[in-house]
Amino acid sequence: MASPPLGPVSTPDAPAAVGPYSQAVVVDGWVWCSGQIPLDPATGLVVAGGIEAQTRQVLANLAAVLRAAGVGLDRVVRCTVYLRDLEDFAAMNAVYAEAFGSWRPARAAVQVSRLPKDVAVEIDAIARC
Repeated sequence: MASPPLGPVSTPDAPAAVGPYSQAVVVDGWVWCSGQIPLDPATGLVVAGGIEAQTRQVLANLAAVLRAAGVGLDRVVRCTVYLRDLEDFAAMNAVYAEAFGSWRPARAAVQVSRLPKDVAVEIDAIARC
């Protein structure tokens, strides 16, 4: 896939930005993705289900933003995972491992006191074009 020129990335296949930010920005051959939460892009609603369902939706949203930038999950070099509860780490990690397959980007995972819309997980990423 060809990478887009310098600037913001936007796709209807992921939730629209709800503030003064872009879904992602491409700069100097890098894609800087904003955090994705488990919103269904078609409805704008948080997906039903627990941490597994929420993590799948987050990663689907992230993959859609990356596709719009001309890359895939296999080009991600770094992620940050924000969890409402670190007790969800193992379940999130299992879904995350499925999505990335044998590719293992660098990553941090932290517990936070609250996430937008009171979701259980948010993930951001940096990828190379």
